[in-house]
Amino acid sequence: MRYLILSALLASPAFADSPTIEQVSTRSNGDTWRFDVTIRHPDTGWDDYADGWRVLDMQGNELGMRVLHHPHVEEQPFTRSLGGVMIPDGTTQVQIQARDNVGGWSEDTTVVDLN
Repeated sequence: MRYLILSALLASPAFADSPTIEQVSTRSNGDTWRFDVTIRHPDTGWDDYADGWRVLDMQGNELGMRVLHHPHVEEQPFTRSLGGVMIPDGTTQVQIQARDNVGGWSEDTTVVDLN
């Protein structure tokens, strides 16, 4: 019985760390917004890296998404921008959510006040 439990533990998939959003800066540009998002993730290369982040309204609807096309092993944390994001009138807060190519979307979001 002991061996069966140990075998089951060894056979389970390893769970990678989720990307962490360290900082978000915003600025409006007419009718659209620009988001500069700093992410930290223990990228190991093509097999495990932060591959995107998105802007959500407070109900979870996607307003914009930035795809990250390559690992950032030697650049941690890193900042990438997304412009041209349309924010509905009257919106005072949004959420930023990051993902990696192993674990998918992080359960955590970062709430950002729009000034």
